[in-house]
This record gives sequence, C-alpha cells and structure tokens, in this order.
Amino acid sequence: MTNSECLSKYERYLTDEKKASKNTLSSYLRDIRQFGDYLESQTDADYVSAGEQELCQYIDLLRAQGKSIATVSRNIASLKNFYVWMKLHGYVEKNPTGKLVPDKAAHKLPEILTAQEVELLLAQPECTDRKGYRDRAMLELLYATGIRVSELIGLDVTDVSLSAGIINCRGRNRVRAIPLYPKAIKALKDYVEFIRPEMIASPSERALFVNVSGERMSRQGFWKIVKSYQQKAGIEKDITPHTLRHSFATHLLENGADLHSIQEMLGHADISSTQIYSQLVKKQLKDIYNKAHPRA
Repeated sequence: MTNSECLSKYERYLTDEKKASKNTLSSYLRDIRQFGDYLESQTDADYVSAGEQELCQYIDLLRAQGKSIATVSRNIASLKNFYVWMKLHGYVEKNPTGKLVPDKAAHKLPEILTAQEVELLLAQPECTDRKGYRDRAMLELLYATGIRVSELIGLDVTDVSLSAGIINCRGRNRVRAIPLYPKAIKALKDYVEFIRPEMIASPSERALFVNVSGERMSRQGFWKIVKSYQQKAGIEKDITPHTLRHSFATHLLENGADLHSIQEMLGHADISSTQIYSQLVKKQLKDIYNKAHPRA
C-alpha cells in the first residue's frame, strides 16, 4: 500500500468514523503528510515499513529545525493516533511510536561513525572473491557520495563515469552529479571492469550492483551486507546504510564544506533538512570541550 493510499484511507476513517472536526482533520493530515514527505526524501521507508528509528529521527529533525514544543508535541500526538489506527486495521504488526515522548529529554541526534570507525568498516570486505570486490565497491561508494540505499541499488552501470570520477544519481525530480574520491574510483573500477561482467545473469542487465543470482541488488540484501560487516568490525553502534549517509554529511561539515554544497549532494529539497548536521557537529565540539578542558 502506497503512502498516498494509506493517507486517503486514514482521512476517510477520521471523517466517517471519528467524525473529526475540520481543524482536527486538517491538523492530523498535515502532520502525517509531512512525515510521509520526510520518509520519501530522506529514508528508504514508507508509512508501513517505518520503525522507531525513522520516527525518532523525524521528531529530532523537527526539534533541530527549531519547531516549538507545542508543534513537536502535536506531531507526536498525530503520529501516535495514526499508528494506533494502522495497527488496529492490520497495516502494521507493531506500533513504532512507543519511544516518542513530547519532552526535550527524548531528543536524540542521528548516530554517526567516527572517521576511524568508517575506515574500520570499509576495510572489512576482503577482495579475495567476487563478493568481496562488490561489497568493497558498494561501501566505498555509499560513504563517498552519501546517497540513499535506494539510490545506490537503483544505479545503472551507465550512471558511473570512471574517467570523470563521478556518478549520476537519479533522484525523484533530477539527476545529481556527485564526485568520488580516488579509493572509491579504484574500488568501482575493479568491480565494473573485472567482477561485474562475471556476476551478471544477462549481458542486458543494467544494474550496477547485482546479487549472487546476477540480478539487481535489493535493499534487504544490502542491509544484511552492512550488518555483517558491522559485526565483523566489532563496532557496537547500530549501523544502517543511512548511518553512512549521516557520517558522510557530518564529516564533510567538520572539514569545512558548506551546508549548501552538502544539501546539493544529499539531494535535500530544503536546507533545513541539512541543518541537522550542524547540530551534530556542535554536539561533538561540546563533548570534546567537556572532556578536554581542565575546568569543564
């Protein structure tokens, strides 16, 4: 069921069964629609597949954007009511809003990896077989560009220009040309020129990254790859493909990149979506200060 279909059914429920007032109806639908826009633009989830992580990160984003306590609390109430309805009608097995609390103490910024943890994770795939070469190329590309996992697995081989050192990422409304660092270019070159031709099931296969069956990699397949290398690296943080996206943006900002350039590479429609990474950098600086200053 698409987000649009889900929202239409919820609107009918509020109108026909709950007899919601015009203001209540407008408020609830606006909040749920904006959450749906966030899921589509910044995650790989939809209303049905969204979990606690997506819900918490969305509320964190509202706070990072400076939304009032009242606005945040109303959004939480809207989401809680929406998912009570979703569970009641069997559209989700579990209500994912349990950790949403209308209190500042619930504020948590996205988890990111340190530069050392990124290096450790990227070093895990061993280039001794086809899978190792493919996985190394996927992880390097994800951290090099900050693209979403849906965009990563959606890449075609023609979207890569090794000579120019860029990929053309096809988003919802436009194509973004994103540069690659040398190690990512090398990993992609090895995979595209020597490994991929041996993995594809058919010469007509367009997908850049394929699974063991020679067909386009799935989101679930790549998710398992990331989790396996997290365990192999011994990193205790809960790493997801989106963690590398957050880390990419934060590390660029830490090293002097401007927000508008990061916004362009991430494909954010609004700069306010990118500003959450400024909050992450400020928090890290404060933590360093508190640990290092003799009077802190």
